[in-house]
Amino acid sequence: MEQEYYKVASNPFIPDTDSEPVPMQVLFAGESQTKPAHRLGPKVYDFYLMHIVLSGHGTYSAGGEQHRLGPGHTFLIRPEQLISYESDGASPWRYRWVAFRGDHIPLLLQQAGFAPEREIAYLPDIRKAALLFHRIYEVFRHGRPSASLQATGSLHMLLASYSEALLPVSPAARHSKQKESDRLYQQVVHYLSTQYTHPVSIEAMAETLGYNRAYLSRLFKRQTGLSPVTFLLRLRLDKARHMLRERPELTIEQVAASVGIQDALYFSKQFRNIHGQSPTSYRQDMLNTPD
Repeated sequence: MEQEYYKVASNPFIPDTDSEPVPMQVLFAGESQTKPAHRLGPKVYDFYLMHIVLSGHGTYSAGGEQHRLGPGHTFLIRPEQLISYESDGASPWRYRWVAFRGDHIPLLLQQAGFAPEREIAYLPDIRKAALLFHRIYEVFRHGRPSASLQATGSLHMLLASYSEALLPVSPAARHSKQKESDRLYQQVVHYLSTQYTHPVSIEAMAETLGYNRAYLSRLFKRQTGLSPVTFLLRLRLDKARHMLRERPELTIEQVAASVGIQDALYFSKQFRNIHGQSPTSYRQDMLNTPD
């Protein structure tokens, strides 16, 4: 039987939550090899507490239900939830844990696949998750100025790893051409809508999204009637039209650059082709139109 131990490290920077809201804050992390029949609770916490079982077994009780857990299991404790957990008498568990709080946590947990009716997860391969638990402990133990930020980043990665395990894509969705087309459309629109201010390479976008360029362009055009290049141009010109109305202090060159078009002459030509007048004429018409 493993010799029992307990180690924990706390976040060296804890903001005053009474003075300002905290979106996400990791409080502490640790690891323990428990002694046989070691019990905690019944009790409540005022923060979230997540454990991952590395070895051994134990019982977790919450909401009037008992769960026999072992290596690969994770159990999530929510604030003010009455719980208890006890290690096995013959094979006591060894686990790692991380405590956290924040206004964004409920949404992040939902995105990771956790829900009030699903607070226990099983990972067939725990190496990645276990490493992230340990990484949070280590950054707190060393206490560097960046410890809080590093821990928050690691917690995001940890929740992402659970999302991959708990929210798999169903075979039907994976092989449905219609759903693939819808998903691709949403991915392309999101990518272009966030990147249009920069030089955009359709080849780079296709590689980022994991598609062949020709295949991506074909599916996108089937969905929208436009190629990604044409969609991007129209998106830029639509954003430019808004800026011409709302930002009269900007020059035409500055508006063009702001929507990712560095050549002001090309911008003016394309704007005229789509909207039937030059950017300057459009702006004058808008400024002369009474509210």
